[in-house]
Amino acid sequence: MRHLLSTGDLTRDEAVLILDTAAELAQVGDRSVKKLPTLRGRTVVNLFYEDSTRTRTSFEIAAKRLSADVVNFSAKGSSVSKGESLKDTALTLQAMGADGVVIRHSASGAAHRLANWVDGSVLNAGDGTHEHPTQALLDAYTVRARLGRLEGLRVAIVGDILHSRVARSNVLLLTTLGAHVTLVAPPTLLPVSVHTWPCEVSYDLDDVLPKSDVVMMLRVQAERMHASFFPSVREYSRGYGIDGARLARMPEDAIVMHPGPMVRGMEISAEVADSPRCTVVEQVANGVSLRMAVLYLLLGGS
Repeated sequence: MRHLLSTGDLTRDEAVLILDTAAELAQVGDRSVKKLPTLRGRTVVNLFYEDSTRTRTSFEIAAKRLSADVVNFSAKGSSVSKGESLKDTALTLQAMGADGVVIRHSASGAAHRLANWVDGSVLNAGDGTHEHPTQALLDAYTVRARLGRLEGLRVAIVGDILHSRVARSNVLLLTTLGAHVTLVAPPTLLPVSVHTWPCEVSYDLDDVLPKSDVVMMLRVQAERMHASFFPSVREYSRGYGIDGARLARMPEDAIVMHPGPMVRGMEISAEVADSPRCTVVEQVANGVSLRMAVLYLLLGGS
């Protein structure tokens, strides 16, 4: 494995290796000194063309815990905003000797293109509406930590599937790991190609909830919507939001997940967001261990 561009590229064994490695590295987070000398002398560049405090910070902490040197390259106010192409930026990074490049970009496929231009490893931290593989991996890690397994679990992914790279990465990864995935959304928020995805589709959240071990709520990505996809916030919440009453219809040990940031009162009520059955805070903590594992495996630590 040289790059992490899509969860669809991972075999079952590779995915399990990443989760197992993350579980070992998570123990470092419990120590008073959280650093390992594993990637000393390696340089990781965070190349973010889109804002994302959570993902960028998570990758930065992960790299620093492995003693790598980290360069944060924000596209705003840099030569990129002056019109420099992705290829020129890639050649610059290449000349600087970056061992790993973590990229987030608004264009689907940007990470794949970058991988052709640099010698280092490329980690896709989200490209357009295409994929966000480390988010799916940290989600799988969180489910396994909470419920003890992934094989045979029933997972519902709810909401704005159309604009979600998290949904696509999760469908591919969870299916590889033996879970059964159902997408739940209004027809206007499903991609045209959804029938080619390895999962089921439902328009009825109340029908799916009692049969789900995991319910993954997605943020409604208003900033990507240039048309009216649903009548109103209230209408959306009524059909596809999760609140206390809906939580009560789920199996007793079922969990609610959210990649964050949560829009409280829209796709998730404050009551559910703050419930012990909601794993949002765990997902963030697990994200650091998981990204450490991916950096370690890709950049060949000792």
